[in-house]
Amino acid sequence: MGHNYAKPLTSGQKMERLLGRIPPSWHVVMERVAGDATWRALTHAPGQEGTWSAPHTDPADALEDSWRRNRTVTV
Repeated sequence: MGHNYAKPLTSGQKMERLLGRIPPSWHVVMERVAGDATWRALTHAPGQEGTWSAPHTDPADALEDSWRRNRTVTV
């Protein structure tokens, strides 16, 4: 009996998928917190103010957090 388990995305694959979803006109800022080894991200539409993500050890997780917080601001 075989099992079909989905292979989790690598950080690079996740980042590529997220950047493909974020509109090209949006601002994207990635920041490494000095001395903390964590990342935070900010994404927002032009003319809008976005909310920074919470700190994450993986930059792709920080970008996803910011995208989820700010994507409903548009449309």
